[in-house]
Amino acid sequence: MSTSPIAVLISGGLDSAILLGDILRTGQPTQPLYIRSGLHYEDVELQYLRRYLAALKSPALRPLVELSMPVTDLYGEHWSITGRGVPGDDMPDEAVFLPGRNVLLLAKAMLWCHLNQVPAVALGSLQTNPFPDATPEFFAGFEALVNKAVGSAVKISLPFAGMKKTAVMQRGRDLPLELSFSCIQPRDGLHCGQCNKCAERKHAFADARMVDRTEYKLETRN
Repeated sequence: MSTSPIAVLISGGLDSAILLGDILRTGQPTQPLYIRSGLHYEDVELQYLRRYLAALKSPALRPLVELSMPVTDLYGEHWSITGRGVPGDDMPDEAVFLPGRNVLLLAKAMLWCHLNQVPAVALGSLQTNPFPDATPEFFAGFEALVNKAVGSAVKISLPFAGMKKTAVMQRGRDLPLELSFSCIQPRDGLHCGQCNKCAERKHAFADARMVDRTEYKLETRN
């Protein structure tokens, strides 16, 4: 067991929630980091995340740190800011791409780690992540660039990088995953059931042959 702390960049979605729980099993001191960007669903996302962290009750879990990296001036009228035209369950994954998201989040997280003497930050990025800021080359290059800029040695840790979604889900069987949050169009504080991310969530549970205890507001459209 490592006694050095590790930060986990967490949104409260399935992958990062499972990653956090997986690290806590080792007893390593674990610091969850949540970064607000001004996205329209963040208040609900944070409510779920706080409930999830409270349910874990691990002595290795440090209190949640919330940071800010606003993107409203960058994204403008994008669906992630306005909540209008949110990609539905019939849309491809490319439709939910947020330009430069890992660039922004990792810059903030790595600098926080540098200033707070935390030697590593972990992400729940998977083998199947299709986006250009989630490749091994991006992570290696960005780690080197930020560390060179501040004279640091913060490591970007990617424990799930070689894994597919089903294998990651299996690691979370004993976790309160009903308290994780994956929706980009929440309704009345619940998963909408009809957006791209809700569809991905349902498929993840089904493919892993796990019971999905998520409460959805609406059923998936046919």
